[in-house]
Amino acid sequence: MSGGRHAWWLPLAAWLGAWLVRALGATWRLEWTDHPEYVEAEAGGERFVYIFWHSGILPLAWSHRGRGIAVLVSQHHDGELIARLIHRLGYVTGRGSSTRSGDAGIREMLAWAERGRHLAVTPDGPRGPAETMKGGVAYLATRSGRRVVPIALGVRPAWRLRSWDRFRVPRPFARVVIGHGRPLALVSAEAAGEPARLECQAALDSLNRATRARAGEAVA
Repeated sequence: MSGGRHAWWLPLAAWLGAWLVRALGATWRLEWTDHPEYVEAEAGGERFVYIFWHSGILPLAWSHRGRGIAVLVSQHHDGELIARLIHRLGYVTGRGSSTRSGDAGIREMLAWAERGRHLAVTPDGPRGPAETMKGGVAYLATRSGRRVVPIALGVRPAWRLRSWDRFRVPRPFARVVIGHGRPLALVSAEAAGEPARLECQAALDSLNRATRARAGEAVA
Protein backbone atom coordinates (compact mmCIF):
# COMPACT_ATOMS: atom_id res chain seq x y z
CA MET A 1 0.00 0.00 0.00
CA SER A 2 1.17 3.51 -0.67
CA GLY A 3 1.95 5.73 2.22
CA GLY A 4 0.53 9.13 3.06
CA ARG A 5 -2.59 10.40 4.75
CA HIS A 6 -6.02 9.39 3.52
CA ALA A 7 -9.54 10.64 4.14
CA TRP A 8 -11.06 9.49 7.41
CA TRP A 9 -14.08 8.03 5.64
CA LEU A 10 -12.15 5.60 3.41
CA PRO A 11 -12.32 2.57 5.76
CA LEU A 12 -16.07 3.05 6.19
CA ALA A 13 -16.60 3.52 2.46
CA ALA A 14 -14.58 0.38 1.68
CA TRP A 15 -16.55 -1.66 4.21
CA LEU A 16 -19.86 -0.37 2.86
CA GLY A 17 -18.76 -0.89 -0.74
CA ALA A 18 -17.73 -4.49 -0.10
CA TRP A 19 -21.04 -5.13 1.68
CA LEU A 20 -22.97 -3.74 -1.29
CA VAL A 21 -20.98 -5.84 -3.75
CA ARG A 22 -21.73 -8.98 -1.74
CA ALA A 23 -25.41 -8.11 -1.46
CA LEU A 24 -25.80 -7.31 -5.16
CA GLY A 25 -23.53 -10.13 -6.33
CA ALA A 26 -25.58 -12.73 -4.46
CA THR A 27 -28.49 -11.90 -6.79
CA TRP A 28 -26.60 -11.97 -10.07
CA ARG A 29 -26.97 -14.91 -12.45
CA LEU A 30 -23.41 -15.77 -13.43
CA GLU A 31 -22.70 -17.60 -16.68
CA TRP A 32 -19.21 -18.72 -17.67
CA THR A 33 -17.97 -19.14 -21.23
CA ASP A 34 -14.28 -20.03 -21.18
CA HIS A 35 -11.84 -21.09 -23.89
CA PRO A 36 -11.02 -24.83 -23.54
CA GLU A 37 -7.28 -24.14 -23.54
CA TYR A 38 -7.70 -21.80 -20.58
CA VAL A 39 -9.86 -24.28 -18.70
CA GLU A 40 -7.28 -27.04 -19.14
CA ALA A 41 -4.32 -24.84 -18.20
CA GLU A 42 -6.06 -23.35 -15.16
CA ALA A 43 -7.08 -26.79 -13.94
CA GLY A 44 -3.43 -27.84 -14.28
CA GLY A 45 -2.32 -25.07 -11.94
CA GLU A 46 -0.90 -22.58 -14.44
CA ARG A 47 -0.73 -18.97 -13.22
CA PHE A 48 -1.65 -16.08 -15.52
CA VAL A 49 -1.70 -12.34 -16.05
CA TYR A 50 -5.40 -11.51 -16.40
CA ILE A 51 -6.41 -8.40 -18.36
CA PHE A 52 -9.86 -6.80 -18.46
CA TRP A 53 -11.36 -3.36 -19.03
CA HIS A 54 -11.71 -0.95 -16.12
CA SER A 55 -15.49 -0.73 -16.55
CA GLY A 56 -15.85 -4.37 -15.45
CA ILE A 57 -14.04 -4.14 -12.10
CA LEU A 58 -17.15 -4.42 -9.95
CA PRO A 59 -18.74 -7.65 -11.29
CA LEU A 60 -15.34 -9.28 -11.81
CA ALA A 61 -14.32 -8.42 -8.25
CA TRP A 62 -17.34 -10.41 -7.13
CA SER A 63 -16.96 -13.34 -9.54
CA HIS A 64 -13.24 -13.89 -8.77
CA ARG A 65 -13.35 -13.09 -5.05
CA GLY A 66 -11.47 -15.11 -2.46
CA ARG A 67 -8.77 -16.39 -4.82
CA GLY A 68 -5.97 -14.16 -3.59
CA ILE A 69 -5.41 -12.63 -7.02
CA ALA A 70 -2.92 -9.74 -7.07
CA VAL A 71 -4.46 -6.68 -8.75
CA LEU A 72 -2.50 -3.67 -9.99
CA VAL A 73 -4.29 -0.56 -8.67
CA SER A 74 -3.34 3.02 -9.44
CA GLN A 75 -2.04 5.45 -6.84
CA HIS A 76 -4.70 8.00 -7.75
CA HIS A 77 -7.10 8.95 -4.95
CA ASP A 78 -9.87 6.69 -6.31
CA GLY A 79 -7.38 3.82 -6.43
CA GLU A 80 -7.09 3.88 -2.64
CA LEU A 81 -10.80 3.18 -2.25
CA ILE A 82 -10.70 0.41 -4.87
CA ALA A 83 -7.69 -1.17 -3.17
CA ARG A 84 -9.35 -1.17 0.26
CA LEU A 85 -12.60 -2.53 -1.15
CA ILE A 86 -11.07 -5.44 -3.02
CA HIS A 87 -8.88 -6.35 -0.03
CA ARG A 88 -12.15 -7.07 1.76
CA LEU A 89 -13.12 -9.40 -1.07
CA GLY A 90 -9.96 -11.48 -0.79
CA TYR A 91 -7.51 -9.79 -3.15
CA VAL A 92 -4.03 -8.39 -2.69
CA THR A 93 -2.69 -5.37 -4.55
CA GLY A 94 0.30 -3.73 -6.15
CA ARG A 95 0.04 0.05 -6.20
CA GLY A 96 1.35 1.91 -9.20
CA SER A 97 1.47 1.96 -13.00
CA SER A 98 1.64 -0.80 -15.60
CA THR A 99 3.29 1.47 -18.16
CA ARG A 100 6.62 2.02 -16.38
CA SER A 101 8.78 -1.08 -16.01
CA GLY A 102 10.60 0.23 -12.93
CA ASP A 103 7.48 1.39 -11.15
CA ALA A 104 6.87 0.23 -7.57
CA GLY A 105 3.55 -1.32 -8.64
CA ILE A 106 5.27 -3.57 -11.18
CA ARG A 107 7.86 -4.60 -8.60
CA GLU A 108 5.09 -5.49 -6.15
CA MET A 109 3.25 -7.49 -8.80
CA LEU A 110 6.38 -9.43 -9.71
CA ALA A 111 6.89 -10.18 -6.01
CA TRP A 112 3.34 -11.54 -5.80
CA ALA A 113 4.04 -13.65 -8.91
CA GLU A 114 7.02 -15.21 -7.14
CA ARG A 115 4.63 -16.22 -4.37
CA GLY A 116 2.43 -18.04 -6.87
CA ARG A 117 -0.36 -15.50 -7.21
CA HIS A 118 -2.38 -14.84 -10.35
CA LEU A 119 -1.89 -11.25 -11.55
CA ALA A 120 -4.60 -8.91 -12.85
CA VAL A 121 -4.35 -5.59 -14.71
CA THR A 122 -6.85 -3.13 -16.21
CA PRO A 123 -4.79 -1.96 -19.20
CA ASP A 124 -7.03 1.04 -19.98
CA GLY A 125 -6.76 2.46 -16.45
CA PRO A 126 -6.48 4.56 -14.47
CA ARG A 127 -7.78 7.36 -16.70
CA GLY A 128 -8.38 5.88 -20.15
CA PRO A 129 -9.07 6.21 -22.96
CA ALA A 130 -11.71 3.59 -22.22
CA GLU A 131 -11.13 0.14 -23.70
CA THR A 132 -7.83 1.17 -25.27
CA MET A 133 -4.86 -1.04 -24.44
CA LYS A 134 -1.83 0.71 -22.98
CA GLY A 135 1.67 -0.66 -22.91
CA GLY A 136 3.17 -2.55 -20.00
CA VAL A 137 1.29 -5.85 -20.07
CA ALA A 138 3.96 -7.57 -22.16
CA TYR A 139 6.66 -6.49 -19.72
CA LEU A 140 4.75 -7.84 -16.72
CA ALA A 141 3.90 -11.09 -18.51
CA THR A 142 7.40 -11.83 -19.79
CA ARG A 143 9.14 -10.83 -16.56
CA SER A 144 6.79 -13.06 -14.55
CA GLY A 145 6.91 -15.89 -17.10
CA ARG A 146 3.12 -15.85 -17.41
CA ARG A 147 0.74 -16.12 -20.31
CA VAL A 148 -1.88 -13.39 -20.67
CA VAL A 149 -5.57 -14.30 -20.38
CA PRO A 150 -8.21 -11.75 -21.48
CA ILE A 151 -11.38 -11.63 -19.38
CA ALA A 152 -14.55 -10.21 -20.95
CA LEU A 153 -17.92 -9.34 -19.53
CA GLY A 154 -21.49 -9.04 -20.71
CA VAL A 155 -24.17 -7.64 -18.39
CA ARG A 156 -27.88 -7.08 -18.74
CA PRO A 157 -29.45 -5.03 -17.26
CA ALA A 158 -26.87 -2.67 -15.76
CA TRP A 159 -26.42 0.87 -14.57
CA ARG A 160 -23.71 2.78 -16.44
CA LEU A 161 -22.01 5.60 -14.62
CA ARG A 162 -21.09 8.85 -16.37
CA SER A 163 -17.41 8.20 -15.83
CA TRP A 164 -14.53 8.02 -18.32
CA ASP A 165 -14.79 4.20 -18.41
CA ARG A 166 -18.61 3.95 -18.51
CA PHE A 167 -18.36 1.92 -15.28
CA ARG A 168 -20.95 -0.87 -15.20
CA VAL A 169 -22.97 -1.91 -12.16
CA PRO A 170 -25.16 -4.96 -12.83
CA ARG A 171 -28.65 -4.45 -11.48
CA PRO A 172 -30.19 -6.92 -9.01
CA PHE A 173 -30.76 -10.32 -10.65
CA ALA A 174 -28.86 -9.26 -13.77
CA ARG A 175 -27.42 -11.80 -16.18
CA VAL A 176 -23.62 -11.62 -16.00
CA VAL A 177 -21.71 -13.48 -18.72
CA ILE A 178 -17.98 -13.90 -18.05
CA GLY A 179 -15.51 -15.25 -20.57
CA HIS A 180 -11.85 -16.21 -20.18
CA GLY A 181 -10.09 -16.21 -23.53
CA ARG A 182 -7.29 -18.31 -24.99
CA PRO A 183 -4.00 -17.74 -23.12
CA LEU A 184 -1.61 -15.56 -25.09
CA ALA A 185 2.12 -16.28 -24.98
CA LEU A 186 3.83 -12.94 -25.61
CA VAL A 187 7.44 -12.69 -26.72
CA SER A 188 9.82 -10.38 -24.88
CA ALA A 189 8.43 -6.92 -24.24
CA GLU A 190 11.39 -5.32 -26.00
CA ALA A 191 10.88 -7.39 -29.16
CA ALA A 192 7.09 -7.32 -29.13
CA GLY A 193 6.23 -3.68 -28.44
CA GLU A 194 3.30 -2.55 -30.51
CA PRO A 195 2.46 -6.02 -31.93
CA ALA A 196 1.95 -7.36 -28.39
CA ARG A 197 -0.27 -4.43 -27.47
CA LEU A 198 -2.37 -4.91 -30.61
CA GLU A 199 -2.66 -8.66 -30.02
CA CYS A 200 -4.03 -8.08 -26.51
CA GLN A 201 -6.34 -5.33 -27.75
CA ALA A 202 -7.79 -7.56 -30.46
CA ALA A 203 -8.27 -10.47 -28.05
CA LEU A 204 -10.15 -8.33 -25.52
CA ASP A 205 -12.27 -6.64 -28.19
CA SER A 206 -13.30 -9.93 -29.79
CA LEU A 207 -14.10 -11.63 -26.49
CA ASN A 208 -16.09 -8.64 -25.22
CA ARG A 209 -18.19 -8.58 -28.38
CA ALA A 210 -19.03 -12.24 -27.86
CA THR A 211 -19.88 -12.00 -24.14
CA ARG A 212 -21.91 -8.81 -24.58
CA ALA A 213 -23.90 -10.35 -27.42
CA ARG A 214 -24.52 -13.48 -25.35
CA ALA A 215 -25.80 -11.37 -22.44
CA GLY A 216 -28.06 -9.38 -24.75
CA GLU A 217 -26.15 -6.10 -24.50
CA ALA A 218 -26.14 -3.71 -27.41
CA VAL A 219 -22.91 -4.40 -29.32
CA ALA A 220 -21.24 -1.54 -31.18
